[in-house]
Amino acid sequence: MRVGVFGGTFDPIHVGHLIVAEEARVSLELDEVLFITAGQPWLKEGRKITEGRHRMAMVERAVASNAYFRPSDIEINRPGPTYTVDTLAEVRQRLGPGAALYLILGLDSFRELHRWHHPERLFQMCKMVGVSRPGSQDLDLRALDDISPGASTSVILLETPLIGISAADLRRRLSKGMSIKYQVPKCVEDYIYEHGLYRNQTVPGSTLSKEDRPR
Repeated sequence: MRVGVFGGTFDPIHVGHLIVAEEARVSLELDEVLFITAGQPWLKEGRKITEGRHRMAMVERAVASNAYFRPSDIEINRPGPTYTVDTLAEVRQRLGPGAALYLILGLDSFRELHRWHHPERLFQMCKMVGVSRPGSQDLDLRALDDISPGASTSVILLETPLIGISAADLRRRLSKGMSIKYQVPKCVEDYIYEHGLYRNQTVPGSTLSKEDRPR
C-alpha cells in the first residue's frame, strides 16, 4: 500500500492544497493521501492559529468528494508540540510495516528541514516528495546531505501546477471582508462564514454572516 502523507496547518485549506495532493496521488500511484491537520506546530509558535476543531472540520469537508483522500486528526488529538517524526511513527503503527509512506512537502519546507525535530529520521521513515510553489521553485538538493548522507539522491521532485493561493492571503482577505470564492471549496467557504472565522482577526468581536458575505 502506497500512502501519501500531506500535513499542514490548513488555516484554511484551499484548492491549491487539493490540487497538489491529487497531482501527487496520480504521479506516485498512491492508494490514498492522508490530510493531517497540524495540532500545535512548534515552528509557528507565537502565531495565532484557528482552533483545531475548526481546521479539522474544514479539511473533512474539503476532501469528502475524493475517494482517495482521508482526513486525519492524529496531530489534533496529540497534546503538546507537533513533530513530523512522531506523526510518521504513529501512521506507521496504524498502517503496519507493509505501507510505503510518501511525505509531501513544498520546496520551501525542505529549506527549513534542518530546523525540524530529528530531520535525519525522516529519510529513514518515508520517501520524501518535494513540490514547487509560487516563489519557491528551485532547491539545492546537496544541502540535504548535511542532514542525512545521500538524501539529495533520494528526494522525489514533482512538477505541479503553480497555484498562487496562500492561507495567509485568504485570512487577510477575510479580515477585510473580501471574497474568497473559487479559492476554497464552497463547503469550506460556507463553513468559514457560518462560524465567523478570520473576520475578527483585525476587528475583534466582528463576524461575517451568510447574509453579509462578499458576492
